[in-house]
Amino acid sequence: MRILPSPDEPANLNPMPLTLVLNGQPRVFESLSASSSLSDLVQELGLKGDRVAVEHNGEIASRTVWGETALTENDKLEIVHFVGGGVS
Repeated sequence: MRILPSPDEPANLNPMPLTLVLNGQPRVFESLSASSSLSDLVQELGLKGDRVAVEHNGEIASRTVWGETALTENDKLEIVHFVGGGVS
């Protein structure tokens, strides 16, 4: 797990799209860059953080560290989205 730079460090002025392997499939995220976090990815996917589990490069990522867990090119992520429902 790579930790994001502190807010005092200079920002990346020329962000490049980020390619991630999401649930086994390579996917390019134009709106994400190397300064993006797991929280940014969950938001970009339109998922509710309290209804997903994330595995980042083979390790379960606790929701409490998503905001400080940086994404890098070709990271491997498995995301499981929980849905409710059933017979009433």
